[in-house]
Formats: sequence, structure tokens, C-alpha cells
Amino acid sequence: MGIWQLIQDQVLGMKWLNELVGEGLSMLGLDVRERVGGSIQFFLYDVLKITVLLCFLIFVISYIQSYFPPERSKRILGRFRGVGANIISALLGTVTPFCSCSSIPLFIGFTSAGLPLGVTFSFLISSPMVDLGSLILLMSTLGAKVAVIYVVVGLVIAVAGGTLIEKLHMEPYVEEFIRTAGSVDIESPALTKRERVQYAKEQVLSTFKKVFPYILVGVGIGAIIHNWIPESWVETVLGGSNPFGVVLATLVGIPMYADIFGTIPVAEALLYKGAQLGTILSFMMAVTTLSLPSLIMLRKAVKPMLLAMFIGICTIGIILVGYLFNAFQFLLI
Repeated sequence: MGIWQLIQDQVLGMKWLNELVGEGLSMLGLDVRERVGGSIQFFLYDVLKITVLLCFLIFVISYIQSYFPPERSKRILGRFRGVGANIISALLGTVTPFCSCSSIPLFIGFTSAGLPLGVTFSFLISSPMVDLGSLILLMSTLGAKVAVIYVVVGLVIAVAGGTLIEKLHMEPYVEEFIRTAGSVDIESPALTKRERVQYAKEQVLSTFKKVFPYILVGVGIGAIIHNWIPESWVETVLGGSNPFGVVLATLVGIPMYADIFGTIPVAEALLYKGAQLGTILSFMMAVTTLSLPSLIMLRKAVKPMLLAMFIGICTIGIILVGYLFNAFQFLLI
């Protein structure tokens, strides 16, 4: 247990980095125990920590992803039927792009290829919600138990949501150009290890450029919450005294656009200020899964009825998860 705690605190959580930043600011004459100094320490520490984890995770996941190009993924998914196909599809979503907007082109490709609609929706739900990045980052801030249960529950939502859409036979609500597009399978050439490493490096640079602005915004908001927002305010709105905190957090998160890297600092600060765990996780899930830009993109591929079904399933699932985590928070942190 001592070794795991050391890994969580010093490797994933990088507590040493927080102390180093604090010492550096103190040498410059800033008091990190006061609001201004504390805000700067929080900002610098979280930006550096998330950047290091981000680059490492993107490299590892992109290297793994190089073994699963779209045509190979389609062949893998095509071998399975029923709930088993939904489970494989949801698991495949964990090694794909970090944000929902990046997942939608793959969803369209899978649907055009003739894969069952429920299977493709399981992928679409899981991809932004429970990627491997969310597991590592949550472990670094909220602990291993929270991270693992979050990922498991997210996969359950993805499988259940895709299965329900399959049972309701929503295929007529996919736009005609998607259903009639067909699929042209082009065999990808086998990559060497060197080429896979190069691909992973390119993905690190490309994703970092897109994600870094959201990291800065998320950490900035987290620093304000952490050092400037009164604890009583957070507890009143998002604490146990407000039974509708989960619903409020979910609804607030939907119009926003960010990814797991931008929401983690906000979640960390809210938890520190007394917000309930499930309420925070509902906010994170809503932001990453139901962002407004991704819904606008998805509307191009599906008709309003299916889009409303997708939003409804995700929203209800996210709210249920929030109340579940709130009920068992005392066992988790």
C-alpha cells in the first residue's frame, strides 16, 4: 500500500513538483499561503503536471492506436454480435481520440460501413467519456478507486446506451447519405516500429496544439475556485445540502466544450472546496460527452429523433452515475 501511495502521490500526482513550484515562488517573494501566491502555484503546478501527463499519454495511446486503423477496427467489430459487440466497441473507444468531436468522423465511418447502429453508438459514447487518459488523470487527482469505478461505470453507460438504441431499431433516423454511402476498405500498409513511434510523436504535437488552450482555461478556472471562491458557496450549490446539484452540474456542463484535460483541474478545485464527488463527475462527463460542438456535428449524420435519444440516454446515465457516486462517496475518498 505504501508503494502504491508513493506512485499515486509522487509519480502520478507529482506532489514533488507542487513543492518545487512553491519553493520557487517563495524565493521570488510570493507567499503561496495567500490568495495570489496560492493561485499562481496552483496554476503553474497543474499546467506543468497535466502537460507532462498529456504528452506521455497521447504518445502511448497513439502508439497503441496505430495497430487499430479504421478498417481493422471495422473488421474486429464485425466479428461480434449482440451485447458482446457493444462491449468490444466500448472498449475500442478507450484507445481512440480524446474529444467527442474527433470521435464523430470514426462513428460516421463505422455506420457507413454497415456496422450495427447500437454498436457504433457504444463507441461514440465511450470514446470521449472513458479514454485511457481519463483513467490516469483521475488516478493522479482523485485516487485509484474513483478512477477505476468511473471508467467501469462509463463503459456500462456506453454498452447500455448502444444496446437500447439497437433494440429500438433507430436505423431510419440516420441521415440517408450515411446509410447509402457504403464502405471502401483500403488495406493499410503494415507500419514498422519506427513509423509507429513517428506517428505517435506527430499525434502528440497535433493533439497538444488543440488541447493546450483548454488546459490553460481549465486550470485558470480551477485556480480561481481553489483560492478565491468561498467554500460555503460551493457547498451550497454543489454540496450535499442541494439534492439537485447533480442535475445542475450536468446541465451546466452540456453547453461547454473541453476535454478530460481541461475539466480535471476544475474538478480538483471543486472537490477541495466541498462539492460532492458524484456532482463533479457528472459535470466532467457532461462536458466531455455532450459538448455543444460535437452535438452540432452529430446532427449532420443523424436525424433529430436519434440525436434526442442519444442526448437523453447520456444525460440520464450521467445523472444516475452522479447520484451513485454521491451515495458512496464515503467509501471512495
